[in-house]
Amino acid sequence: MLCTARLMPNATAMSMAGDVLGGLLAGTEQQGLVTTAERLREVRALVGSDLRDVEAAIAALPLPEDSVHASAGHLLGQGGKRLRPLCVALAARVGTGFSPAARDVAVAVELVHSATLLHDDVVDHGDTRRGAPTSRALYGNAASIFAGDYLLVVALRLVRAAAGLDVLDRLLDRIDAMIRAEAVQLALRGRFLADEASYFEIVDGKTAALFDWALYAGGRAGGLDQGQAEALASYGQSLGVAFQLVDDALDYAGDAATLGKAPLADLREGKATYPLLHAMAHDEALRALVEAVAAGRRDAADPAVAEAVAAAIRSTDAVAVTRALAADHVARAVSALTVLPDGPARRALVHVAEATVHRDV
Repeated sequence: MLCTARLMPNATAMSMAGDVLGGLLAGTEQQGLVTTAERLREVRALVGSDLRDVEAAIAALPLPEDSVHASAGHLLGQGGKRLRPLCVALAARVGTGFSPAARDVAVAVELVHSATLLHDDVVDHGDTRRGAPTSRALYGNAASIFAGDYLLVVALRLVRAAAGLDVLDRLLDRIDAMIRAEAVQLALRGRFLADEASYFEIVDGKTAALFDWALYAGGRAGGLDQGQAEALASYGQSLGVAFQLVDDALDYAGDAATLGKAPLADLREGKATYPLLHAMAHDEALRALVEAVAAGRRDAADPAVAEAVAAAIRSTDAVAVTRALAADHVARAVSALTVLPDGPARRALVHVAEATVHRDV
């Protein structure tokens, strides 16, 4: 008979809870954005206890002692940015506040996100995540796949118990969108990709869809009507795209020696990120190099290839262009909030969105 254990995150993981705010705060302080930094401290004061409640609820999840649940527990125990639970907490506070239902929704969205990470590491043959071995590296591919499935089931049960049917139905729709985006990415795997339309189709499904749901569900858990929750969802969709664009920019913010991975590895799998797409559109030599890598005529791990990519990214201002596009999506996110009642939570959503463009982690 299996025993039941509870997840016990280590001290480092616990200190990382809600660390997206820490990352945003550090980035704005380093850039001398004093006013933005002060506003982020206000956000932390507003929802700090909410995020601690979410972390405690995740730590209390019962995990039977087998490889599947150990695989799930390994990832959850490492902590994370917890940006999606932060979105739920702020959305709920636009309404009546962070209730037990909102807490369960926040846990659910983090579990769905974690499930996608477990699956992604299997698909991408990932060996490290957050500075530690991946679950699949420790427990095997099969255990990690089933661990992701298990977290999805737990998340759906939490949502069914905590929120109305429209919230559950919307989550199912967003999971469907995530799968469709994965299908597009899978179809492009191993092929040359320089198509912005495909890029944004993937980002909308894989990243923005879950942000959309987190804001919608948080608003509904906070007692907002459907129209107000839809406004929050629009904010979430634009925020999700902006967040992914900044992630892409950070991948290429350093030189070839500090990129941290073979710069064309994603491209070979049909995962060209926005800075690379922009650079290829403005540098024919880079496009020829990328085609050679995609065709297997050049090695993505070759230092000369890395240096050529880094040089092209710099010469085309690809990182700055990507951050500027992220800022445009942030402006759209903030605009969506104008129909909501003013207050600390709405202002906090504005601050988080605006600080996203400046983050450096």
